[in-house]
Amino acid sequence: MKKAMILAAGRGERMRPLTDTIPKPLLEIGGKPIIVWHIEKLANAGFGEIVINIAHFGSKITEALGDGSRWGVKLLYSDEQKEGALESAGGIVKALPLLGDEPFLVVNGDVWCDYEFDKDFKLQDGILAHLILVPNPPHNLKGDFCLKDGMVSGAGNKKFTFSGIGYYSPNLFRWLEYGKRGLGDVLREAMMFDAVSGEVYNGLWRDIGTPERLEEVNALIGEKNGRKC
Repeated sequence: MKKAMILAAGRGERMRPLTDTIPKPLLEIGGKPIIVWHIEKLANAGFGEIVINIAHFGSKITEALGDGSRWGVKLLYSDEQKEGALESAGGIVKALPLLGDEPFLVVNGDVWCDYEFDKDFKLQDGILAHLILVPNPPHNLKGDFCLKDGMVSGAGNKKFTFSGIGYYSPNLFRWLEYGKRGLGDVLREAMMFDAVSGEVYNGLWRDIGTPERLEEVNALIGEKNGRKC
């Protein structure tokens, strides 16, 4: 697995007014843009090419990150600025020519975690997606998906939250029409054919969806570093 994708095209409505002047991926945690945390972790894990989809203030992202050479990776941009953000699945569909024919990793640009990305991860035969799930945070107590015997489904009593991190076969998206499309429905359809596996990650993970959560993570970083951020 050589390539990864960071989803960074969202408007960040819940993060306003911060995102009225800056794209959400460039908001800082511990003095470093959120998206740079991902790039550094992906580079350290051995991913050589990283695709980033852009829309809201997309040019600011490309100007800030450049070609990726400072991190020893190649950054490729899938530009959605003309059509507006295509949502998660729609963004992946547009980026497929950049992602190629092999499985790839996708991570949401607005999560922060200590999960170790795995470039050597292999999807099992017949599996189109492998999702990283986490225990339900306070803002999503009902959860998203169930996990039984390593397989993910939408039905069941005990649900976990989708972390925004997943390993995917391009075949999950290859036949989808171009356009705005969420990832949830695509995954649920694949689950009907037992094509989605998963695991629960119990380490550090935060969804940075609001200014309050951003402050919480900055406070956490400050505690870890023995200072306030």
